[in-house]
Amino acid sequence: MSETALTIGIPSKGRLQENAFAFFAKAGLKVVQPRGARDYRGALEGIEGVEIAFLSASEIVGEIARGAVHLGITGADLVYESLADPAAKVEFLLPLGFGHANVVVAVPEAWIDVQDTTDLEDVAARLRAQHGRRLRVATKYINLTRRFFKSAGVVDYRIVESLGATEGAPAAGTADIIVDITTTGSTLAANALKVLDDGIILKSEANLVASRAAEWTPQAHEAAKRLLARLEAQRKASRMRELRAFMDQGMNCAFKETLAAAGGEVLLDGEAGVISVLVPEASVAAISDVLVEKGASRVLVSTPHYAFGAENPVYEQLVAALRS
Repeated sequence: MSETALTIGIPSKGRLQENAFAFFAKAGLKVVQPRGARDYRGALEGIEGVEIAFLSASEIVGEIARGAVHLGITGADLVYESLADPAAKVEFLLPLGFGHANVVVAVPEAWIDVQDTTDLEDVAARLRAQHGRRLRVATKYINLTRRFFKSAGVVDYRIVESLGATEGAPAAGTADIIVDITTTGSTLAANALKVLDDGIILKSEANLVASRAAEWTPQAHEAAKRLLARLEAQRKASRMRELRAFMDQGMNCAFKETLAAAGGEVLLDGEAGVISVLVPEASVAAISDVLVEKGASRVLVSTPHYAFGAENPVYEQLVAALRS
């Protein structure tokens, strides 16, 4: 990492990298690799003073924790599995809307009397009494499993570290139940496994996270401020719609109160002619109806690319986290 650049860790390959590139592209930012796809260093066109480090998803967590990168894109499951105290090392800034998956506890479908974690102690007691052994749990998520079972009061078990396809462990006889990550649940069903009713340990997705341990120089702060303003402007715009109404007169106080109650804001209020308001997508029809009732001859709806504002809430969150 250079002394002044803001360094961002991005997955080095696969679907996560594709989605990360697309995430930045939506905000008008292009990730470039000057020496080709095998280059492990890159840049972000559109924001000066940003360096990209291409790393595996698991490496990103480690580099963030030790302060080698300022920001990173990685799954929440990897953060909570890899770090004993995530809140002391990283700050979650933005959920990115991709990489959705759940870390779950799954048991054989044939265990019809086992529905939730409270039943696991009964299973463990039977295994101890009949076979003289503990309940075996196959998983790659050792820390998440231990924390979850501790909170659920499940104590008589042992972890079988999974090196291959975890979902096949019960059928192979190497484990009784599993803790694994799943997206659709189809692989679990194909292996005759079911998720316990209270067996969702973590709902994970890719996140933009910040390092509390990195050296945040003034240059890194400035680059982060500009980057996060761009990302937040795109994110807000994607949820909002601009309404342009052609009217004979401006808005009265009653309408402005209605607009504010719907989560909208006034962009332009001419005494006659065109007025413009920004509203949540879900409020478009209701606000349009009000505008027509107030005399609008036509209401045009468009999707803005960006919605910049004086406030930069994600950057403010970052600054507050670094101060704490």
